[in-house]
Amino acid sequence: MTDNVNHPRHYTAGGIECIDAIESALTPEEFRGYCKGNAIKYVWREALKGGDEDMRKAIWYLTRATATE
Repeated sequence: MTDNVNHPRHYTAGGIECIDAIESALTPEEFRGYCKGNAIKYVWREALKGGDEDMRKAIWYLTRATATE
């Protein structure tokens, strides 16, 4: 079963999730901004594209941003 919110299959190529590689490449402050920007993106478009799934993705990014504090 594919989990498009928590572990999208298309983001795990090569044995590491893309989000983990991005976090490793950024400072904590930069990563927090990255997560906030993605949350805004998903909330912005949810009515036109992904609906509830996009809202869950926004929550996922906000949760990830606060988990690194």
